[in-house]
Amino acid sequence: MDDFIVSARKYRPDSFDTVVGQDAITQTLKNSIKINQLAQAYLFCGPRGVGKTTCARIFAKTINCYNPSPDHEACNECESCVAFNKSRSLNIHELDAASNNSVDDIRSLIDQVRIPPQIGKYSVYIIDEVHMLTSSAFNAFLKTLEEPPKHVIFIMATTEKHKIIPTILSRCQIFDFNRISVEDIRLRLEFVAQKEGVEAEQDALHIIAQKADGAMRDALSIFDQIVSFTGKHITYQETIKNLNVLDYETYFRLTKQFVEGDYVGALQEFDAVLKKGFEAGYFIAGIASHFRDLLVCKDPGTVDLLEVGKKAKQDYLENSQICSVNFLFRAIKIANDCDLNYKASLNKRLLVELALLQICNIQGQIVVPTVTQTIAQSSTQPRVQTQNKPINQVSEPQQETYKPLEKVQETAKITEEKTDKNQISDSSNLQEEQKSKSDSTEYKSGLAGPSIANLLNTENKPDEKENIESSTEKDFADEVVDSESFSQEKLNETWNNYIESLKQDERIYNFLKDSILAKIEDDIYSLNVDSEIIKKNLETLKPETILFMRKALNNKDFSIEYILSKSTHVKNLYKTDREKLQDMIEENPNVKDLTNKLGLDFE
Repeated sequence: MDDFIVSARKYRPDSFDTVVGQDAITQTLKNSIKINQLAQAYLFCGPRGVGKTTCARIFAKTINCYNPSPDHEACNECESCVAFNKSRSLNIHELDAASNNSVDDIRSLIDQVRIPPQIGKYSVYIIDEVHMLTSSAFNAFLKTLEEPPKHVIFIMATTEKHKIIPTILSRCQIFDFNRISVEDIRLRLEFVAQKEGVEAEQDALHIIAQKADGAMRDALSIFDQIVSFTGKHITYQETIKNLNVLDYETYFRLTKQFVEGDYVGALQEFDAVLKKGFEAGYFIAGIASHFRDLLVCKDPGTVDLLEVGKKAKQDYLENSQICSVNFLFRAIKIANDCDLNYKASLNKRLLVELALLQICNIQGQIVVPTVTQTIAQSSTQPRVQTQNKPINQVSEPQQETYKPLEKVQETAKITEEKTDKNQISDSSNLQEEQKSKSDSTEYKSGLAGPSIANLLNTENKPDEKENIESSTEKDFADEVVDSESFSQEKLNETWNNYIESLKQDERIYNFLKDSILAKIEDDIYSLNVDSEIIKKNLETLKPETILFMRKALNNKDFSIEYILSKSTHVKNLYKTDREKLQDMIEENPNVKDLTNKLGLDFE
């Protein structure tokens, strides 16, 4: 039985032409040999498995070849080439800097370089993982590296160029090796499979090439592993099973479920993926990559960016037709945000499930009952006030005005008396009156709040607003008949009493608690307001405010005007604690994580 040699060694390139994916570098090295323009030191940088050490060996063998070919490749027949191929050449020395990284090791190297080559022109020293040398060793190496004997050439290889000191870099010709493309790796694997008599599906070789992440050595190692698992016939299904990779069909099924809004099927598919042993973070990253591949298939100009097999490419082209570009943009954003937040999440499964639900709802396919629909469905049943209603729940606009509790009761009582007096029998008007009373009570108790849409509607209906004011003033006209004068102290005291009556409305109360009315003329006063929203809220309360002040001051001519301040600085005094917290979170998202970890919230 012949000894087995791994493919990464057996099919290691032995000439510049067989190096995969580094054409620019190999051509540069060949040209330097052609014109006899060789540097004393070279630095090969790049990721693992891309051919750094291989190119260094080929270069060392070629410059010592006695009979190079016309295209400046080693002949592999002369004494120097034969000695190199049999690993007995005394002209080429390989050192591992990871284990020989001290000053003493460099001193030994400096002593060794003085010996001229026995065969060939140059003594070549290949130093692998050179970034592992200590700072003292680098400094000891500087002089020899800059001015070595004429017969010496240093070739250093490293995966971490940033760890090499600048004085070393300045003395070398630097070559940056690139990651090998998926297609180049696939072609090389196809060549190896033919040499080994292995039948391999194109999609299977693509999966191996993608798994290798640009490293040819990794790809050949994975190839050997799959051959050991499947024998001489490599299939796509066996490959993904052995490598523990999610197949394309899983993502295609999910895409269809996302487009149809089938969140139940998407969650079940995710659960099945977890039961197969896949990490949720790997799954969501795969979804983002899958949507990216679908996006590049939407335009003929970007189809070439898709690095998959022929069958998979056809499937991607078909599936991309059911997704709009807008859907793919938003889906990629959601999946990528989930991927970024995955490590910091305490409940990782829930985070991914929320992302899946958001993707399902991009096109509005998930039907979620709105607040309006819920109210409409329950309109035939008795209204029951909920005690544990969430603070941040958004209520539908339900009222035109918001009144203090005491004023609501007084208004309701007087309105009922007028109803009886005028013999109003329209049941719909009575229901509206009861609804207004109930909604106003909800606002006072903190269960509902002023709606921007409602305020805008009020602003767009000046006639209706004037009718409300005139109607309310008429209701109380008989109660305030005098126009007594009052002092500034009496005005301030009355105003403060009114502010205290609004204490449960935190936003309005915080704004008004330190406010002072300014006299415009006679019994007309003004109040400066810094916010358009606050001004609209105060305008909504204005009829009740005026009536309260008139009764307390016994002055039927009292009136108040709200003036929007022209200052660009908007105060935050009138904001609730929850709104202030929200502002802090917008300025620094880490505040939200802190509140969640500490379990902080507002009752």
